Amino acid sequence: MAKIKSGSTTTKLAISAVIATYRREQVLIDTIHYLLQLESGPDEIVVVDQTPDHEPSTRQSLTSLANADRIRTIKLDIPSITHAMNVGLQVARNDIVLFLDDDIVPGENLIDAHARTHAQDGCNIVAGQVLQPGEEPVREDPGGGGFRFCSDRAQYISDLMGGNFSINRDVALKLGGFDENFIHVAYRFEAEFASRALAAGEKILFEPDASIRHLKARTGGTRSYGRHLSTIRPSHSVGEYYYLLRSKRIRGRTRKILARPLRAIRTRYHLSHPWWIPGTLFAEGWGFLWAVVLLLQGPRLIGGKRTG
Repeated sequence: MAKIKSGSTTTKLAISAVIATYRREQVLIDTIHYLLQLESGPDEIVVVDQTPDHEPSTRQSLTSLANADRIRTIKLDIPSITHAMNVGLQVARNDIVLFLDDDIVPGENLIDAHARTHAQDGCNIVAGQVLQPGEEPVREDPGGGGFRFCSDRAQYISDLMGGNFSINRDVALKLGGFDENFIHVAYRFEAEFASRALAAGEKILFEPDASIRHLKARTGGTRSYGRHLSTIRPSHSVGEYYYLLRSKRIRGRTRKILARPLRAIRTRYHLSHPWWIPGTLFAEGWGFLWAVVLLLQGPRLIGGKRTG
């Protein structure tokens, strides 16, 4: 449980860490142990597990941790990032829910920094720093270019990365949680949720001290749906098309929709592997049509909540 000093007193702010996982083995166990080893760790760890059948060692480790009340496990049969996060949100026992990827190394101040920011700044949504492999914190010029999640400067932002952010549970539930129409890779689900939260009057505060290192495990997770450059499946494209179709306030969204297929094949990979161009264009067309169907069905939020 994180302890937040306020004047001469110490306030305890309980945080539930939710890890949605799919087809991850030892890296998942390592992530859990890293969190358990923190001097100031989360009050509870909820693992929403969508893996059909783990390796014996992983299964044994998860069972042992659950039997020792070190973690709570929720088993789901059908993989969905957004549904798993909604389930974690609903079963979490504490007012603050921290969503984390299943392949990370947490910074030693991760939990304290999230808790401190919620307590001191009165902010309902806190985005943490995410360092990708090979990245180090970047000193940002306040008047410079666009924001990066490896920034070392606290600031208000307009987007989220799903692998490291915390939110007031009641606020998230009132917003309807995450739109489960973002399927498979669920690309852009964070952007849609962030825009919905901002439209409701919420703010997103980036706190660099709440840091993780993202390991980008080579197997499992979104990588279970293949490589976006060499697949005919729409798993990597449907999310962005759905987001653009849903987000009427995006400037130039029609142009972005029309330009996406061209952007998808204007890559070094396609230049050296031109035989994949038809397959990629097929995936883009399939993704767009699927997104239209999802749009017509309406958003799938917690409690059937609808948004405009």
